[in-house]
Amino acid sequence: MLIAALPTGPLAANCYVPAAAPNGECVVVDPGQDAAEPVAKVLAEHRLTPVAVLLTHGHFDHVWSAAEIADAHGVPVYVHAADRGLFTDPGRGVDAAFAAQLTALLGPGPYREPARVVEVSDGEVLSLAGVEYTVSHTPGHTPGSVVYTTRSDDGVPVMFAGDLVFAGSIGRTDFPGGDPAAMARSLAGAVLGAPDDTRVLPGHGPATTVGRERATNPYLRDIAG
Repeated sequence: MLIAALPTGPLAANCYVPAAAPNGECVVVDPGQDAAEPVAKVLAEHRLTPVAVLLTHGHFDHVWSAAEIADAHGVPVYVHAADRGLFTDPGRGVDAAFAAQLTALLGPGPYREPARVVEVSDGEVLSLAGVEYTVSHTPGHTPGSVVYTTRSDDGVPVMFAGDLVFAGSIGRTDFPGGDPAAMARSLAGAVLGAPDDTRVLPGHGPATTVGRERATNPYLRDIAG
């Protein structure tokens, strides 16, 4: 399985392009700010054709290029219903000071949805580009946060974790819509409930594994304790 990882934008949000193999179909996960050009280069390099854009949550640094990429290829964008409103009102997902900065950074709007939006739900299995992705609803960072889990060629689970968990840390819960109690439940279920060899591809920073985070991540150790 091919997975290209592309940190993009001022916040270095990770965009991923997974595919069963080169020279075929793929999906694009979390294309945020400045993601369109590097995604286009990956598509050309590996001769890939996207069939969908998958979003782990609605924050602007993970979705900003979703409409541009999806509409250019005529494909849908998958997102949880609870975060769908952040397409047109990105400031709703951050505090007032950050919202003012967003207006300066992104322009005054109006902001638009992608042409085709598909709402995902917990437990749903998406069959896309020859790969199956299981959706787990993981609220806490945002109300509509989800993770997508698939398996590599050798059977190892691979989790596109968004801002649920990072190497050594977890997603923040102090923005509007954040919920520390929901975050703890999501981490306990989606992360601590997963096999140790699960490869975690987070929304920021380096890849890790569930086993490594179970043993060393102080936030997860507190929840497990």
